[in-house]
Amino acid sequence: MPEQLPEPRGEGHPIVAGLAALVGVAVVVGLVIGGVVLAGTRVVGLGEDSGSPDSSEERSMYVPKPEKTPMQTEPQVTLAPNGDSPSATATKKPTRTASPRKQITLSASATTVAPMERLDLTGVYPGGEGAILRVERFADGGWQDFGVTLSVSDETFSTYIQTGVPGVNRFRVVDTDSALDSNEVRVTIG
Repeated sequence: MPEQLPEPRGEGHPIVAGLAALVGVAVVVGLVIGGVVLAGTRVVGLGEDSGSPDSSEERSMYVPKPEKTPMQTEPQVTLAPNGDSPSATATKKPTRTASPRKQITLSASATTVAPMERLDLTGVYPGGEGAILRVERFADGGWQDFGVTLSVSDETFSTYIQTGVPGVNRFRVVDTDSALDSNEVRVTIG
């Protein structure tokens, strides 16, 4: 029968010792990383209260309960700066002003260009967001489609045209939906 060697006393199990060493190293590394993260958040300022450093109040959103606005039963009176009496100012009736009509403003980059040279047309169209505009040229006694369309974005528009027709040329843009037209610009080709 084979003989068993006696276990040496005092050395313990090497696997248990290795596992204990691994756990110890993991705890130390975790503490070091946690300390670095904590220090980093303090440096960056994460987690700090934007108020005073001594403030321990908990913040919350407060929305007041809605209340009905009291109806005005008396006319509001404003004193005129020239010292007129309040009754004179209060007797004037307010007048309605018509809302300003939409207007397309067109401008050209130059007043004279060579034949087939690029001519930039730009403009503004307040309230015309998304509108499609058509460029027209005055010829043969009337306005004719020039074959260029563009759209309005941020209440502005721009395009360019080229023409070889010599002399003074008149251009405008027209909203294809409302038929509202712009001012005309005159450009000499030559």
